[in-house]
Amino acid sequence: MGRLFGTDGARGVAITELTCEMAMKIGRAAALVLSKGKEGKAKIIIGKDTRISSDVLEAALVSGICSVGADAYILGVIPTPAVALLVNKYEADAGVMISASHNSVEFNGIKLFSGSGFKLPDSVEAEIEELILDRPDDITLCSGTEIGRVYYEKDAVWDYVRHIMKSSPSDFKGIKVALDCANGSASVCAQKIFEGLGAKCVMINDKPDGTNINKNCGSTHIEGLQKTVIENHCDVGLAFDGDADRCLAVDENGELIDGDKLLAIFSNYMKELGLLKNNACVVTVMTNLGFFKFAKENNVVVATTKVGDRYVLEEMQKGGYNLGGEQSGHIIMLDFANTGDGELTGTKLLTVMSYTKKKASELAGCMETYPQVLVNVRITPDKKGKWEKDEAVLAAIQEYSDKLGSEGRILVRESGTEPLVRVMIEGKKTGVITEYANNIAKLVEEMK
Repeated sequence: MGRLFGTDGARGVAITELTCEMAMKIGRAAALVLSKGKEGKAKIIIGKDTRISSDVLEAALVSGICSVGADAYILGVIPTPAVALLVNKYEADAGVMISASHNSVEFNGIKLFSGSGFKLPDSVEAEIEELILDRPDDITLCSGTEIGRVYYEKDAVWDYVRHIMKSSPSDFKGIKVALDCANGSASVCAQKIFEGLGAKCVMINDKPDGTNINKNCGSTHIEGLQKTVIENHCDVGLAFDGDADRCLAVDENGELIDGDKLLAIFSNYMKELGLLKNNACVVTVMTNLGFFKFAKENNVVVATTKVGDRYVLEEMQKGGYNLGGEQSGHIIMLDFANTGDGELTGTKLLTVMSYTKKKASELAGCMETYPQVLVNVRITPDKKGKWEKDEAVLAAIQEYSDKLGSEGRILVRESGTEPLVRVMIEGKKTGVITEYANNIAKLVEEMK
């Protein structure tokens, strides 16, 4: 992780941590680095989610971009994957998304995309960081007619909607779906997409007011969707996060279908149709043991990366794979998108239901989920990285790993987007792994 950018862009409490001044500096440096060698004015597109601070940070970013002579094209409220799509379609030099994804309203973030629509590699982010933090005098401001202009792309949402609809090979007539838009970016397009493909939609949390994004809703709070599916007798439910790059599902009985099960469903479907490149799926170290068991039984090759959809994508590109993702619902289908796309994921699940004529619960039955416990420990900045050297923490991890043996595993890692140490344990017995996870978490809390 760099000094400004974590696993998913720059992120922090908006205005006080991720300040307007920093947003302006990121706008300037990103415009210069990402348009290097271009003749004429660079073109940068900017999207945002619905949180109250997004307008403020957008203004700062636009000011930074235009102050170094690049033109800013404002897309408005739109999903993150739409920025990844449209940066290419609009022939822009770079794309920016203002969002803190699944985080609560006080947070915000800045994600950067290259002109090809992919998230930036670490080396390019490091170059932008260096320009901001170490070589600010190398940034030359423009004046007079050299200043960039501001434009508004009024068709951005519909351009994205049409792309997702074109990616579906069948319509969804006869399917009743509940859509939880997390009061975020999906609010502007989810209903258009799924009703446009013939589904009957029950909408919840699609009325953003700037303060209610991810608030007890969306992919991080699935309970409301589960209740809605059951009460409205829906065939399936889909929950997006604040910027709609994640999707989790709920079957007709209200049972969760997480990212691991979605990957298993898609692996089966794509393998049957001969569409699964190299017969492989890319997952992360957080992926449930049950997926690895499913893959072995169904002859699906598994490539494993560290946590973060950018690392999943890098492995997919390196290995020539077209399916990958995370338990959290970041699903990447490289045949259709350059990044995780929640609404694309949702349409693909309904496509599999339509093709197989199976209920969502039947499809999810292809994989058994091992019990998994996740305990988050909030840490102060001075404790970052300390657990990796703490003898008591390391001894406990080793002791419990030995006891679990091949029937479980322990993963302790620091979040790339929040000040947290995550303690994850899988095993056959929920009570045992809960005890182990809480014990390790307590030791992390007590570190000096």
